Amino acid sequence: MAWADEESTKPHIAVLPSPGMGHIIPLFQLAKRLVTHHRFRVSFLVVTTADPIPAAQTNLLRSTAVPSDLHVIDLPPVDVSDILADVPPGLTPLCVMVEHSLQTNLRSVLLGLSTRPTALVIDLFCTQAFDICGELSIPVYSFFTASTVLMSFSLYLPTLDRETEGEFVDLPEPVQVPGCRPIRTEDLLDQVRIRKSDEYKWYFLHVSRLPKAAGIFSNTWMDFEPVPLLALKENPFFLNIPTPPVHPIGPLVKEEEPIAESDKEILTWLDKQKPDSVLFVALGSGGTLSSKQLTELAFGLEHSRQHFILVARTPNDASAMGAFYSAGDNEDDPKDYLPEGFVKRTEGVGLVVNSWAPQVAILSHASTGGFLSHCGWNSTLESMVHGVPMITWPLYAEQRMNATQLAEEVGVAMKTALEPGNEVVRREEIERVVRMVMDGEEGKAIRQRAKELRDSARIALESGGSSCDSLARVVKAWKLEHDTK
Repeated sequence: MAWADEESTKPHIAVLPSPGMGHIIPLFQLAKRLVTHHRFRVSFLVVTTADPIPAAQTNLLRSTAVPSDLHVIDLPPVDVSDILADVPPGLTPLCVMVEHSLQTNLRSVLLGLSTRPTALVIDLFCTQAFDICGELSIPVYSFFTASTVLMSFSLYLPTLDRETEGEFVDLPEPVQVPGCRPIRTEDLLDQVRIRKSDEYKWYFLHVSRLPKAAGIFSNTWMDFEPVPLLALKENPFFLNIPTPPVHPIGPLVKEEEPIAESDKEILTWLDKQKPDSVLFVALGSGGTLSSKQLTELAFGLEHSRQHFILVARTPNDASAMGAFYSAGDNEDDPKDYLPEGFVKRTEGVGLVVNSWAPQVAILSHASTGGFLSHCGWNSTLESMVHGVPMITWPLYAEQRMNATQLAEEVGVAMKTALEPGNEVVRREEIERVVRMVMDGEEGKAIRQRAKELRDSARIALESGGSSCDSLARVVKAWKLEHDTK
């Protein structure tokens, strides 16, 4: 062991996200909260997978606002060139890089820390850490960065896999996770749609390891997802599987972000608009549209005659997550791929932003009254924290599940409809839904519900709130473990 013998005065926790802003952001917010609210020291371990590192990741992790007791540590890069040629179809090189990096580096990085971590917090796709930390006697907690609905489904997946023949998407009825609302087969996440695929085997491997965790953090709060949280709380042996304690500690979202000089004109433009009058259109850190769909979206926004901010990216006809590895790096001029004359015709009513925008600052602005979103969980929580209703535009992963949950269960969103036989949402449908959310009676109802959840989220994180208390109970156990070392 390489850990120092002297006892640190502060408990030490290590945190390990898998790559991608959707994973890094919530775990980084947890790390900051442990440092600023609970006087912990945190080692934040970053798997190095891209060169150059996406600008959005650098801006978050290398900001001068990072607390002094939060130490960002890059795992050494690994050379996977000799094995990438053998990556099975359906698996991304990212999966291989993460697995190889953890197997190669995690043990030595943990041993190289100045003191032994009281615990390691990982997200779902870093489960190689269970075996490594088992050898080092470090408890491992999982941070489930998606919805508790998906967590419940994931815990149920081994049972569903064992009891079901054929593909889940061919089932005649929705999937019924005990204690939860049924999940329509068309909403199932991409990774489980073809059970024979390597992508399914990869997801199944990780979720089947969830019971190994000492506890599972969920980025949610009781008022937002009461049904699955109660199902898990009331069933400590969920589906006859010994389920770790689930700790709802959210919503943990970016509270602020540095505003680049080039972005200040966005906020200046917003300052001139009426309250709740602007629709923010952004598809996450990696989302992209096809050329046809981007054209339809642009015309739908124009014809709606509603004020909007459109975060535009070069279209990608091959992938809905074409910007995943380059968040914030696109330098193409939107005029080159948006409909001819669109930027000029909508000047004053709309604002087109290239590739990346300060999402937190926009959603928290009084003029923002709607959010057309891919429904990634981070974006969903940011919208709720600021009381902004949503138009759902799911692209990949579990986003269809999120969209249905937001529209049909939570009551804070409206869906766009895809006509049978069409591969794109038509401009007329986009115009209809945008007008409905921004200027219709339906929009008023979901806006009121979003504002209620905004207040509920604030209370949950305050001293004495449900999420604050949930995290405090784990912190108390960690401090006790630290004090008895």
